[in-house]
Amino acid sequence: MPSKYKLKMRKKHGLFTGKVKVLIALVLIGIIAVVAYQMANRPKVRVILITSMGNITIELYDDMPITSGNFKNLVLNGVYDGTIFHRVVHNFVIQGGDASAKGINVPTIPDELPNKHSNVRGSVAMAKTSAPNSATSQFYINLKDNLHLDSNYSVFGIVVEGMDIVDAIGNVETDANDKPLEDVTLIAADLVA
Repeated sequence: MPSKYKLKMRKKHGLFTGKVKVLIALVLIGIIAVVAYQMANRPKVRVILITSMGNITIELYDDMPITSGNFKNLVLNGVYDGTIFHRVVHNFVIQGGDASAKGINVPTIPDELPNKHSNVRGSVAMAKTSAPNSATSQFYINLKDNLHLDSNYSVFGIVVEGMDIVDAIGNVETDANDKPLEDVTLIAADLVA
């Protein structure tokens, strides 16, 4: 059994801090658990596309900060309001968001590849030219699984309501260049609370 002197020395030099260390560790674990729970249960960012054919609600992926952030910023600035779905390829995609038609130049954003999500039916991705890092404002919604696009196009969201509207747009009559014969207008895009 240690003498009183040895017990005083251990206490003085921090040798009795094991209980304190355990208490601190438990508090930290509790804080981490609360933060993780709040992160997992925070509301997802959703955007409603009010179109001339009905409404489409998209949930943005929070693990795609560049692409989702760009889309959200464009929505907040009204860039998509009054644009059209200018490209409809039956059983493939519907494409819209061409800000240049309104005289708006949107800077390019870097690709977020490799994809964390796939081009499955109902997913939303940034359209771009064949050049890397060339996406601006145009986006497309997949009408079917298009996994062959995963290596080139950043998927940043998924349709959570209104897939019937997406399908209806996907079935409109088009010309030889895949442009709808009658405009399908994206009247407004708004964040959903």
